[in-house]
Amino acid sequence: MTASLAAAPTRQLRQARAAVAALFLTNGAVFFNIVPRYPEIKESLGVGNAVLGTALAAYPVGALISGLFAAVVIRRYHSARVGAFGIVLTTLITLAIPAAPNWIAFAGVLFLVGSLDSVVDVAQNAHGLRVQRSYGRSILNSLHGVWSIGAVIGGLMGSAAAGLHLSLSVHLAISAVTFSLVALVAYRFLLSGPDDADRDSSPVSSGSSTSSSSSAGGWRRYSGTVVRILAALSVLAACGALVEDAGASWGALYLSDYLNAAAATAGLAVVVFQAAMTAGRLAGDRVVDRFGQRTVARVGAALAALGMGGALAFPTVATALIGFALAGLGFATLVPAAMHAADELPGLPHGTGLTIVSWLLRVGFLVSPPLVGFVADLTSLRVGLLTVVVAGVLTFVFARVLSVRQAVAN
Repeated sequence: MTASLAAAPTRQLRQARAAVAALFLTNGAVFFNIVPRYPEIKESLGVGNAVLGTALAAYPVGALISGLFAAVVIRRYHSARVGAFGIVLTTLITLAIPAAPNWIAFAGVLFLVGSLDSVVDVAQNAHGLRVQRSYGRSILNSLHGVWSIGAVIGGLMGSAAAGLHLSLSVHLAISAVTFSLVALVAYRFLLSGPDDADRDSSPVSSGSSTSSSSSAGGWRRYSGTVVRILAALSVLAACGALVEDAGASWGALYLSDYLNAAAATAGLAVVVFQAAMTAGRLAGDRVVDRFGQRTVARVGAALAALGMGGALAFPTVATALIGFALAGLGFATLVPAAMHAADELPGLPHGTGLTIVSWLLRVGFLVSPPLVGFVADLTSLRVGLLTVVVAGVLTFVFARVLSVRQAVAN
């Protein structure tokens, strides 16, 4: 691998890496400031779990729609500008949440936040991949780890605000000012110019025998295999989305409504989930390099299924927090692995696999909230969270394609 022989990064490149990491951090922190306040929002709106789940689904609906136009926006305005100023605009829109008079208005705000988040997410990943190409080695997992750190920071801020009975409007105003400033400072140090200015025009994977000049033949030769692998990778990404949404959308509600935990304690569900996911992502590159994507995904799936299954079988605040932590740790590297495998799939035009899996990942985020909410209203939220166990089983089965992808890439 020639990437391992790359020269040490320049000071400008190190600054760009720190800057794009700051954008990942703000992206995680802004939304997760809101999550621990869901019980309060639910009570103020006077709705049940199914209605709340429907409102929460507006976020991924907006993301799905705007995600179709993300590439066009980024090509026109460049990833640095879209990533940084998109964060600022997102924080401003969150200020409308406390003023929402009903669940429809709340859903409308989440729709706008999700629409912006989808474009910002693609922009940040595009800029991170640009910095990664210049580094000559993988840094994307660490960037996703920083996103999780941001989510933990946001969750702690939200939990603290709930525990201190700080009004939602003041809380979100503090969040908006803080993370807008971080994004604007980071913008000064991002790489300038078009995002493909430094892209290598040679084939991106030495494991592919199909050259760019024969891409049409590659489509014909690999179409059946490509479709099957993409379908499996999409299932993996959707499972990752379902588990992440369970920790984000339903953790605090499960602790407060089912286990009668106080507001500050209930908010810790998303904190421990994201903290464990952060640890898993920061260590993910080394662990995957040593044991392989397939093994890591399967062990993680088993850990998440057993941890959450045990927590639901023996419901206490302590077991619930442990269960959410194990779910976060177990699924830490799954979505980056699915995205990476799809992006390097031979026989596909560059970026097509990543776009497909990323878009279907958003489908998972769309389906998960109303699904869990519907099951919770029919039975209980304890039963609804069994979807995490189901996701663990499906991941264990479909993770077999990651070993195929690894063999092709090496």
